[in-house]
Amino acid sequence: MARVLVGGGGTDYRAPQVLKLAYGNRHGLIAGATGTGKTITMQILAEEFSNAGVPVFLTDIKGDVGGMALAGTDKGFLQRRADQIGLGGYGYRASPVIFWDFFGEYGHPVRATLAEVGPLLLSRMLDLSEAQEGVINVAFRIADDEGLPILDLKDLRAILNFLGDNQREVSLQYGNVTTASIGAIQRKLLVLENQGAAPFFSEPALDLSDFMRHAADGRGYVSILHAERLMRTPQLYATFLLWLLSQLFEDLPEVGNPDKPKLVFFFDEAHLLFNGAPRALVEKIERVARLIRSKGVGVYFVTQNPDDVPDTVLGQLGNRIQHALRAFTARDQQALRRAAQTYRPNPRFDIADAIRDVGVGEAVTSFLQDKGSPGIAERTLIRPPSSAMGPIDDGARRMVMVQSPVAGKYEQMIDSDSAHEMLARRAEAAAREAEHATAAHPPEAPKTREFNAARRYDGASARARPAKAPARRGDSPIDAFAKSFARQIGTRSGQALMRGVLGGLLKGR
Repeated sequence: MARVLVGGGGTDYRAPQVLKLAYGNRHGLIAGATGTGKTITMQILAEEFSNAGVPVFLTDIKGDVGGMALAGTDKGFLQRRADQIGLGGYGYRASPVIFWDFFGEYGHPVRATLAEVGPLLLSRMLDLSEAQEGVINVAFRIADDEGLPILDLKDLRAILNFLGDNQREVSLQYGNVTTASIGAIQRKLLVLENQGAAPFFSEPALDLSDFMRHAADGRGYVSILHAERLMRTPQLYATFLLWLLSQLFEDLPEVGNPDKPKLVFFFDEAHLLFNGAPRALVEKIERVARLIRSKGVGVYFVTQNPDDVPDTVLGQLGNRIQHALRAFTARDQQALRRAAQTYRPNPRFDIADAIRDVGVGEAVTSFLQDKGSPGIAERTLIRPPSSAMGPIDDGARRMVMVQSPVAGKYEQMIDSDSAHEMLARRAEAAAREAEHATAAHPPEAPKTREFNAARRYDGASARARPAKAPARRGDSPIDAFAKSFARQIGTRSGQALMRGVLGGLLKGR
């Protein structure tokens, strides 16, 4: 069975510790205190999966994984480690890499439309209250009902402006919508823009198949998301990666139990995914983690402490690499004992002691064995990487991007016809209709108005006036909104209303 070599274990560290590719989609955990070697372990697993023809997606939190695009250099301690664990044929070579960046600065831009992100994850991204989340759901529902695509932030603002201008009609049909909630959402959208996230909500949207490419030699591409800046807004980082997982889950076909994964996904700083997450979101994460295995996707959570991951998710992580945990406080000691209890015991050593005592580049490992049963815990020396450790300089990064198989595909942003433009055209049409109505029936002179006012007491004249046409029940809120322009545009208050609404709809055109 094909395998991924992680390191050497046993009494002399020469017993190969391997992760079988057939169980690579059973998910995993890489945990340990800061500075114990988690990032290098993630790099090694990414290399090994790539060499086996499995595409990989991982995040570069500190900017020190980009070196995977370069071959490693001859260093004495790396060769000594390779000799110590009996790694024959050890050498240095680069991995096939595609650089990505949420902000488009250190990699190809990553984009998605708001329609793809959806109201649940957007509410999480904006940290909305329950009432505000309800307003977001109403906005998306009206957009669906009226055929108004919400692709970017200006589309969402246009829909929110419409909700505010037609609050009464919308509330009657879709549920209560308050001005306070709309205002709060608009403020949080402004904060999101200030964080630089606006370019993400645009087109061309990411094609997930670009994360599943293979190089000419058959190795899987390693997609590295530069997340150093993205990490300054942890909630945005976590929500984006959860969206990515959700899209993979929804788009990929069922494959059952393949011989090797179709994609391996490394989620660094995984605790950010669960911190403060509402129960509905945690349940979504649990469901995705439980079911995405059948799509051939392996998810590996990288975090400091296993306690960072809820038990319902932790129980699904069959492949474990536990670097050192420091137990300085009573709470740390409890966490250490809990971590040790999740491993199958090894009679040669105490697992809790081993987790506390392993050095940098060492770990306690356990991988799924035949029939998916947990392997016995083993103290393991992690193998050295073949690609370069550390960051990549800007010149080398640009060269890799120029030669990338997706070069030029995402760099140019597209502004499609969507809710903002459609609502603006409807408002303009209503304004033209009102102008025509005003031209056909010009305002009365003062004397004429006085004469007509006097005639209102004439019953015959009143009977001669045509009856007011009844409102049609089938009018949608958008139709009612457009018709209100025609009725109100001739008055001063109507003109002020037009300026206010059009100012919101046409802003930025």
